[in-house]
Amino acid sequence: MKILANDGISLSGEIALTEAGYEVITTNVSQEQLVSFINENNITVLLVRSATTARKELIDSCPSLKIIGRGGVGMDNIDVEYAREKGLSVINTPASSSSSVAELVFAHLYGGVRFLYDSNRNMPLEGESNFKGLKKAYAKGIELRGKTLGIIGFGRIGQEVAKIALGIGMKVKASDKYLNNVEVSVSLFNGDSIKVSIKTDDMNEVIKSSDFITLHVPAQKDYVIGKEEFAMMKDGSAIINAARGGVIDEAALVNSLDDGKLSFACLDTYENEPKPEIKLLMHPRISLTPHIGAATLEAQDRIGLELASQIKTILS
Repeated sequence: MKILANDGISLSGEIALTEAGYEVITTNVSQEQLVSFINENNITVLLVRSATTARKELIDSCPSLKIIGRGGVGMDNIDVEYAREKGLSVINTPASSSSSVAELVFAHLYGGVRFLYDSNRNMPLEGESNFKGLKKAYAKGIELRGKTLGIIGFGRIGQEVAKIALGIGMKVKASDKYLNNVEVSVSLFNGDSIKVSIKTDDMNEVIKSSDFITLHVPAQKDYVIGKEEFAMMKDGSAIINAARGGVIDEAALVNSLDDGKLSFACLDTYENEPKPEIKLLMHPRISLTPHIGAATLEAQDRIGLELASQIKTILS
């Protein structure tokens, strides 16, 4: 059987599948040529990340497909229910990238409270001519310890974010539509762990009482954070989105930054990918990354192995 990993797969995942007797093809086929390639090569499994889509038309046109797999959490680039109605298995890897996304949240957050997003732009330009001026401009950073982090969406990734926050002495508030009380286990280097019970709260209450808001929700039709929610936030607070594009009203975000309501914002996902709005890209108080939440070597290894395990189970 042939597996097309159209957006790539880790070497560990490829080896696991090859050793199980599958032929793994890692050629990147354009979206326009994908149907033809799948049919000409009798592909059984299509693996994608975020670059490739698997919509109704592709599903209808490729009778050889038995499995569509997403290397990651969100599956908004796949018509999941339709595929399952047609008898296909649709799989993803919800647990594999949680730690990587959580660490990126804090990379952004630490960079935000110490102005690294702006300092790294201006030091190459003015570091030699205006060192003292830049030092004064960036000399009013704050510590995260003792501050309140509000987590909207308290699933696997939200809980991983909470573990880091608790470990550095932050207060954690969380909101989730489906969870009421969660016991978070913070693992220490020596194998010990500390368990903390976190009771979820109303989203608006979390927004009003937090110094920083981080989103960990799936893609949805309406904004989770829009003009009204930004108005509720504390003056000088900040927001991080390493979830999905479209969960934040980006126009309202820019307005909230420009009028001083927010001190900074951190974005890894965008409403218009792969072409984010220029106002976001050029804004001096937004920390930016190009949708790399799961893009660590460790996470990609886990994703590849988890996909391989699921595929072998389904096709055995």
